[in-house]
Amino acid sequence: MRYHRSLSSASPIVIALLLASCGGGGGSSGDVAPASPPQVVITESTPNRFLTFPNPQVLPDGSFQTTSVEWATAYYAAVDPANQKDTLDKWKAANGFGGATGTEVNVIFGDIRDLGYGRNLTFRQNTNGTVAANVDNYFVEAAAGYTYTRINLDAAIVKDQRQHKGTNAIEFSPGPNGGPSFLKFYTFDPGTGTRRMTINMDGRGEKAMPGPCISCHGGRGDALTPPDASGKRLFNLVQNSVSQARGDVQARMHLLEPDAFDYSTVAGFSRAEQEAKMKTINKMVLCTYPIVTPSTFREDACRPPANRNEWQGTAAAQIKDAYGGNGMPNVVFNDTFVPNSWLVAGQSTLYKEVIATSCRACHNLRGTGNQSDLDFEEYEKFLAYSDRIKAHIIDRGNMPLAKLVSEAYYSSNRPEILATFLESQGHSVRDSSGKALRPGRPISDPGPDRVVRPGASTLSAAGSLYANSYAWSLISGPTGATLTNQNATQATFNATANGTYIVQLIASNGTTQGAPARLTIVVDSALPNAPAAIRFNDIKAVLQSLQAGCTNAGCHAPGGPTTGVVPPLFYTNSDRNGDGIAGDATDDLWFYTETRGRINFTDIVSSPLLRKPSGKHHNGLQRPGFNTNVAPGQSSRASYDLFQNWILSGAPQ
Repeated sequence: MRYHRSLSSASPIVIALLLASCGGGGGSSGDVAPASPPQVVITESTPNRFLTFPNPQVLPDGSFQTTSVEWATAYYAAVDPANQKDTLDKWKAANGFGGATGTEVNVIFGDIRDLGYGRNLTFRQNTNGTVAANVDNYFVEAAAGYTYTRINLDAAIVKDQRQHKGTNAIEFSPGPNGGPSFLKFYTFDPGTGTRRMTINMDGRGEKAMPGPCISCHGGRGDALTPPDASGKRLFNLVQNSVSQARGDVQARMHLLEPDAFDYSTVAGFSRAEQEAKMKTINKMVLCTYPIVTPSTFREDACRPPANRNEWQGTAAAQIKDAYGGNGMPNVVFNDTFVPNSWLVAGQSTLYKEVIATSCRACHNLRGTGNQSDLDFEEYEKFLAYSDRIKAHIIDRGNMPLAKLVSEAYYSSNRPEILATFLESQGHSVRDSSGKALRPGRPISDPGPDRVVRPGASTLSAAGSLYANSYAWSLISGPTGATLTNQNATQATFNATANGTYIVQLIASNGTTQGAPARLTIVVDSALPNAPAAIRFNDIKAVLQSLQAGCTNAGCHAPGGPTTGVVPPLFYTNSDRNGDGIAGDATDDLWFYTETRGRINFTDIVSSPLLRKPSGKHHNGLQRPGFNTNVAPGQSSRASYDLFQNWILSGAPQ
């Protein structure tokens, strides 16, 4: 049962602030729009999509699957097929809230860094080892739009239902069929308590569950399966999950960082009065983190042993360090954590000022024992992502992935610190005045370099950012080539002679021009596959070939190789839909759908289907035919060219 404290129990100042906020209009839907160079208005349709996966699984009609109600429906069907937790009261009962056994702790604070809410958070650990948390979010929109003010915290303290925007819930428990525990996410309506399919966490519009949660909880945003025998699309089964349950997105609980919260002067809600309870919560969170090496320390006794194919509990080091190390002797949380490799590299400032404040909360929950580059725990990992860091932060503006974190980043000196790092890696990241570039300027993107057959080829500027006009030009190449529709999003390149051609694109927004970008097109009449004729069977043949070696050692195959490495996706013919028939047409459709899910149509060059076999964050395993260090058309990158041309044609089945 839900209740709220009467306003009469609050201070007169709190009452006045809350009453003044009633009846106001909605908050701002705008985002950070840094000043120099000239900017465009950032809207939901631009790359700056907070709380949305960088790969949103673009469907053939252009919509995003990970923001669709169908995605949420499939998720809840996987984690709660009998709808035993479709209301907040049922969810609380299932997780033992209010029970006589176990440990239950409540804290209230201002979420000043993440989403701006006043948060009334209750954590519970049951005697069977399951952990669950629910948080009532309070937000006074009329006071300051979608940002944080102390009024939001005041509303949480008095439980003002007029400002209650919803309840989010997380549980670490076995799936519907039992087995190892994994994280599940729910959100409930503030009025009715019924489970909701979508949520608007930051004024940017409704997004499908669990996307806004798992985008920053270490989760995966895989594509749904094709319809099963009942006509329903299913949530993806991550093959290297320990639970082997659909709906296990490999997400993890965040630790609480008391240093990053706001607190009240109202009795009972200061930091000092809640510090011990927050430590108790962090010890519960620690219990959900896998542990690699057995430990004799009491706080580690509850942690499950890590399987090498899952996340290794990296963030545990930060929790322990904040409380004084092993044994966690301190009550007060004190975050001075800097991993040793960052110290050795002399990059503690970069870590503390940029990583710890703007990246760590999401990134240190990612990776597996087989491949964990994305957790940034080591400086060398961050270094290896410098090209993508520039793309996401400097160009696209879709990271940091939460609105308030992004705004805090741009209102500080952090862009300058990051720019200095990126410059050291050879990236151009400053404007003519020497200031760090910021997202919003037009970015010209004619697509990746490619090899084609003689004849007409369609070029697209759709990957350009913050732009509304385009100018194509043919810079060099054998005579006789033509370029038509030179001021359209799509231009047509036509060449009859073999050779290398350079095409230039300048994308603009109004009078602001983006820097020119050049596209290399190699025309080769001997190209085995006409780009428009490539189909999934051609892609599958490479994935399963002895030359590519993706399945030879069992890596992308059921059972895994002798080393025990299991990836999230298999490339062998198997009974993917569970009908007892392996490798039939239905399985092939499922295989195609899973493979297509490895393509990022909003940023093609970042697609795992292209980057992984090319040796990018693949434990150095560059597969034959995927050498991107040579020009398009060379035999050593023939498979890469094939895959890329398939993707550029829309990845048809």
